Amino acid sequence: MGWRGILGFEYGIIQAPLGPDISGPELVAAVANAGGLGFLRAPDWEAPDYLRELIRKTRTLTDKPFGVGVVLAFPHEENIKAILNEKVAVLQVYWGECSKQLVQESHCAGVKVVPQVGSLEETRKALEAGVDAIIVQGREAGGHVIGQEGLISLLPRVVDLIGDRDIPVIAAGGIVDARGYVAALALGAQGVCLGTRFVATLESCAHPTYKRKLVELDKTEYTNIFGRARWPNAPQRALQTPFFSDWKDFPAHENELNQPVIGHSTVHGIEKEIRRLAGAVPNVTATGDIESMAMYAGEGVGLIDEILPAGEVVKRLVDGAQLLIQTQFSGS
Repeated sequence: MGWRGILGFEYGIIQAPLGPDISGPELVAAVANAGGLGFLRAPDWEAPDYLRELIRKTRTLTDKPFGVGVVLAFPHEENIKAILNEKVAVLQVYWGECSKQLVQESHCAGVKVVPQVGSLEETRKALEAGVDAIIVQGREAGGHVIGQEGLISLLPRVVDLIGDRDIPVIAAGGIVDARGYVAALALGAQGVCLGTRFVATLESCAHPTYKRKLVELDKTEYTNIFGRARWPNAPQRALQTPFFSDWKDFPAHENELNQPVIGHSTVHGIEKEIRRLAGAVPNVTATGDIESMAMYAGEGVGLIDEILPAGEVVKRLVDGAQLLIQTQFSGS
């Protein structure tokens, strides 16, 4: 039916790339099969062969298009080559310069480019680079937050700046349900990008304890205590767990490198030690003191009260938005 689809996808519902490996093939395929746009998350180090396998595994689970998210703050050139060689539908980039050259190379491979931005300045640069769509992230968002403005004021300004150009704007930050989706549409977005809601799905690779905390807890805080050494100057919005409340005043000159190892996990095929205050959330392989690990969440987490199949999340957003628009806003 193509209700409010974007970028050739049936629906304007996007599952954010969830680091370090929380959005794996199962989650991305489930979103794709439901008509949304799901993003794998590329490793934060060069691993083109591994990434190629990840893409191919996803293709065994869906014949629909999907994307890959790359954080430009980390080594990424070989990973992006692999993405373009595999001709994935969409390359999402974040936290770095989305250059004209990158966009041109992607377009030559038939890949669309969608940066996530947190300000009008970043939007201007993205437009100059020739991108295909823009994800606007408000400060309400969970995980690493690039801007300082709330979504409700930033989003319409970005929409105005883009004007009549055929570049869809996608809203991100604190959106969990159909009400948030319709609000974003009212502000001029053509789609919504959800992170936290998709972490709390059956198919996500998040540790069960992390998923449970997203259901149980409802407060978050904008902080910078996690992962300072690995990813400097990258503030994050985290769930207010008991651990977080104990450690939120961690001295500014310290970081995770001199903290004890509290667990282990396998991330993108690599064995990792997890230090206290490290920046990566626990995936399903994590062992050790899970409750003391970073747990990122957006301000919408209080609206999450159950773990759902990802396809059901997409369906509820679409059906709920249609119903809201028909019953509340159709003027009948």
